[in-house]
Amino acid sequence: MVRSLDIDLLRSFASVAETGALSRAAGRIGRSQAALSMQMKRLEDLVGQPLLTRTGRGVVLTVPGERLLIHARRILSAHDDALAELSGGSLSGSLRFGCPDDYAQAFLPALLRGFAQHHPAAAIEVICASTPRLQAQLDRGGLDLALVSVPLATERPLLRREDLVWVVPRDKASLWAVPIPLALGDPDTLDHRAALAALDRAGHSYRIAYASGSLSGLLAVVRSGQAIAVLTRSAVPADLRILTSTRGLPPLPRIGITLRIAERHASPLARAFARHVEAVLPDV
Repeated sequence: MVRSLDIDLLRSFASVAETGALSRAAGRIGRSQAALSMQMKRLEDLVGQPLLTRTGRGVVLTVPGERLLIHARRILSAHDDALAELSGGSLSGSLRFGCPDDYAQAFLPALLRGFAQHHPAAAIEVICASTPRLQAQLDRGGLDLALVSVPLATERPLLRREDLVWVVPRDKASLWAVPIPLALGDPDTLDHRAALAALDRAGHSYRIAYASGSLSGLLAVVRSGQAIAVLTRSAVPADLRILTSTRGLPPLPRIGITLRIAERHASPLARAFARHVEAVLPDV
């Protein structure tokens, strides 16, 4: 017997994963919580794997659930794009999309190019800032959706996992002055906090030579050879190099990337772009 993944089941599953609660997901898709729970049971029976774990605060995905979510987002994005294209339903309008500077350089060209092919009349305004600033704008209603960095321990589904790495000029010798000069993002960002925590645990002395939300300014300081930076691996420019742990600096943690959307006021265009990002970003 040939089994198939039902689009409605996958859409309901994606809503549960994004909201983290059956009750919130049921309200979003217009079903009762009991009906949604039955859908999730049907989907688990279909794939032969437990997909959700109930907790006191809602539901979290199991490992098979995280794997299915990646496929579900791709399937839903392709399904919706196909309907829009064949029905002449290309979307128009505008949205405000927040993206950290380092992710903008690494991921935005592929994300925007692919979406524009299906929705050429859509206008996307990109706002680049650090995750705390983007989250604040999202909370105030200044953004429709935003890519943000989160600790790996977060319960929210992750689109990517990224290594934080120490970065120096390619021609810079491995010996550094003591205390170690650092060029970091804003003090409340994950890269800043992770760098200081790792150095403190290793007993290294350091000083903040540069701290700012401006990636271009941070890279300029590093290129001058005046400080060591911390970046996500995918954002390291070709003219800089990554210092490995054998160079005397402690290892840095991995972080996650997730997409947050202003659910209450999300337009069809914002939801379509969110589905596109969720389908494309894991493979960029």
